[in-house]
Amino acid sequence: MEDYRTAIASIENRGYCIKGIIVDGMRSLFSEFARYPMQMCHFHMISIIRRYLTKNPRLKAARELKRVVFTITGTDKESFVREYLKWKSDYADSINRRSVSKRTGCSHYTHKRLRTAMHSVDSYLPYLFTFQREDCAGMPNTNNKIEGTFTDLKKNLNVHSGLSMENRKRFICGFFRHRMQSNMS
Repeated sequence: MEDYRTAIASIENRGYCIKGIIVDGMRSLFSEFARYPMQMCHFHMISIIRRYLTKNPRLKAARELKRVVFTITGTDKESFVREYLKWKSDYADSINRRSVSKRTGCSHYTHKRLRTAMHSVDSYLPYLFTFQREDCAGMPNTNNKIEGTFTDLKKNLNVHSGLSMENRKRFICGFFRHRMQSNMS
């Protein structure tokens, strides 16, 4: 968390105005930086749902939740919320189904992964469509661009794996300086 605080402070100390932050789901960032508009990365939201429901869920309720969530990149907040709430209503029995453990006799939810996926959508829902707000015009809905930049940086650093820490720092500074210069021209 300290790295994030330092990065934000460094950006602001250089005179930049932070108009919003796109996050990949690290929950503590939402409360730590609540003073900024927060956008949950759509790619990471889809990845979270895919992780809980798998690529090919067998349960119909899971397949439908996956379908609904996979529409986030091409829909607006009102349409998404309407579809999501309809899903919750249509599949309430599956979501709330309970089973009794033969071993302990205790009751538990039958479809835990489905419920966990649903709770993820519930918790990130306020942040899924920030990019569509008028005051956030131009904000992307994913952090893919910066992650692609870091992927390039990592590939280049791996090619030069024998660099000392000091030379690694110089390499990284040069990498970003070059990137900025090529974006300006």
